Amino acid sequence: MQLGTNPAADAALRGTPEVRAAGTDLAAMRKSARDFEAMALGALLQPMFAGTGNGSTFGTGGKGEAAWAPMLVNEYARITAASGGLGIGDMVLRHMIAAQERLHPASMDDGTAP
Repeated sequence: MQLGTNPAADAALRGTPEVRAAGTDLAAMRKSARDFEAMALGALLQPMFAGTGNGSTFGTGGKGEAAWAPMLVNEYARITAASGGLGIGDMVLRHMIAAQERLHPASMDDGTAP
Protein backbone atom coordinates (compact mmCIF):
# COMPACT_ATOMS: atom_id res chain seq x y z
CA MET A 1 0.00 0.00 0.00
CA GLN A 2 1.39 3.36 -1.01
CA LEU A 3 0.28 6.57 0.65
CA GLY A 4 -0.13 9.78 -1.31
CA THR A 5 1.23 13.11 -0.21
CA ASN A 6 -0.85 15.59 1.77
CA PRO A 7 0.48 19.16 1.37
CA ALA A 8 -1.46 20.48 4.36
CA ALA A 9 -0.16 17.73 6.65
CA ASP A 10 3.36 18.18 5.29
CA ALA A 11 3.23 21.92 6.03
CA ALA A 12 1.91 21.26 9.55
CA LEU A 13 4.71 18.81 10.24
CA ARG A 14 7.28 21.33 9.03
CA GLY A 15 5.78 23.94 11.37
CA THR A 16 4.82 26.27 8.54
CA PRO A 17 1.45 27.82 9.38
CA GLU A 18 -1.04 28.34 6.60
CA VAL A 19 -1.87 32.03 6.26
CA ARG A 20 -5.01 32.93 4.39
CA ALA A 21 -4.88 35.85 2.05
CA ALA A 22 -7.93 37.80 0.92
CA GLY A 23 -11.37 36.62 1.99
CA THR A 24 -10.52 35.43 5.48
CA ASP A 25 -13.54 33.69 6.93
CA LEU A 26 -14.62 35.76 9.94
CA ALA A 27 -17.16 33.13 11.03
CA ALA A 28 -14.40 30.50 11.23
CA MET A 29 -12.28 32.91 13.26
CA ARG A 30 -15.20 33.50 15.66
CA LYS A 31 -15.65 29.74 16.08
CA SER A 32 -11.94 29.26 16.73
CA ALA A 33 -11.97 32.04 19.33
CA ARG A 34 -15.05 30.53 21.02
CA ASP A 35 -13.46 27.06 20.99
CA PHE A 36 -10.31 28.50 22.55
CA GLU A 37 -12.38 30.14 25.30
CA ALA A 38 -14.16 26.84 25.96
CA MET A 39 -10.80 25.08 26.26
CA ALA A 40 -9.51 27.75 28.65
CA LEU A 41 -12.68 27.59 30.76
CA GLY A 42 -12.42 23.79 30.85
CA ALA A 43 -8.88 24.07 32.17
CA LEU A 44 -10.09 26.47 34.86
CA LEU A 45 -13.09 24.32 35.84
CA GLN A 46 -11.32 20.92 35.99
CA PRO A 47 -9.52 21.60 39.31
CA MET A 48 -12.74 22.90 40.83
CA PHE A 49 -14.51 19.61 40.17
CA ALA A 50 -11.46 17.48 41.00
CA GLY A 51 -11.77 18.29 44.69
CA THR A 52 -15.43 17.29 45.03
CA GLY A 53 -14.73 13.62 45.75
CA ASN A 54 -16.32 10.47 44.35
CA GLY A 55 -20.03 10.26 43.84
CA SER A 56 -20.74 13.97 43.90
CA THR A 57 -20.91 14.70 40.17
CA PHE A 58 -23.08 11.83 38.95
CA GLY A 59 -24.02 10.35 42.31
CA THR A 60 -22.54 6.89 41.77
CA GLY A 61 -18.77 7.24 41.93
CA GLY A 62 -16.44 4.63 40.55
CA LYS A 63 -14.59 4.25 37.27
CA GLY A 64 -17.56 5.31 35.15
CA GLU A 65 -17.76 8.65 36.88
CA ALA A 66 -14.01 9.10 36.63
CA ALA A 67 -14.25 8.56 32.87
CA TRP A 68 -17.28 10.80 32.20
CA ALA A 69 -16.80 13.64 34.70
CA PRO A 70 -14.11 15.46 32.63
CA MET A 71 -16.43 15.37 29.61
CA LEU A 72 -19.21 16.92 31.68
CA VAL A 73 -16.89 19.68 32.86
CA ASN A 74 -15.79 20.34 29.27
CA GLU A 75 -19.45 20.55 28.22
CA TYR A 76 -20.09 23.08 30.99
CA ALA A 77 -17.15 25.09 29.62
CA ARG A 78 -18.42 24.86 26.02
CA ILE A 79 -21.90 26.03 26.98
CA THR A 80 -20.48 28.87 29.08
CA ALA A 81 -18.29 30.03 26.19
CA ALA A 82 -21.20 29.82 23.72
CA SER A 83 -23.30 31.93 26.11
CA GLY A 84 -20.80 34.78 26.23
CA GLY A 85 -18.25 33.32 28.60
CA LEU A 86 -15.73 35.56 30.29
CA GLY A 87 -14.82 37.61 27.23
CA ILE A 88 -11.70 35.57 26.48
CA GLY A 89 -13.05 34.59 23.06
CA ASP A 90 -13.80 38.21 22.13
CA MET A 91 -10.29 39.24 23.10
CA VAL A 92 -8.75 36.36 21.14
CA LEU A 93 -10.90 37.25 18.11
CA ARG A 94 -9.74 40.88 18.22
CA HIS A 95 -6.11 39.72 18.29
CA MET A 96 -6.72 37.27 15.43
CA ILE A 97 -8.28 40.03 13.32
CA ALA A 98 -5.43 42.41 14.12
CA ALA A 99 -2.88 39.77 13.12
CA GLN A 100 -4.70 39.16 9.83
CA GLU A 101 -4.89 42.90 9.16
CA ARG A 102 -1.15 43.24 9.71
CA LEU A 103 -0.45 40.42 7.26
CA HIS A 104 -3.10 41.35 4.68
CA PRO A 105 -4.47 44.87 5.28
CA ALA A 106 -7.22 44.67 2.62
CA SER A 107 -8.46 41.14 3.43
CA MET A 108 -10.55 42.08 6.52
CA ASP A 109 -11.95 45.33 5.17
CA ASP A 110 -15.57 44.15 4.95
CA GLY A 111 -16.96 46.06 7.94
CA THR A 112 -17.93 42.93 9.89
CA ALA A 113 -15.33 43.18 12.62
CA PRO A 114 -16.66 42.84 16.17
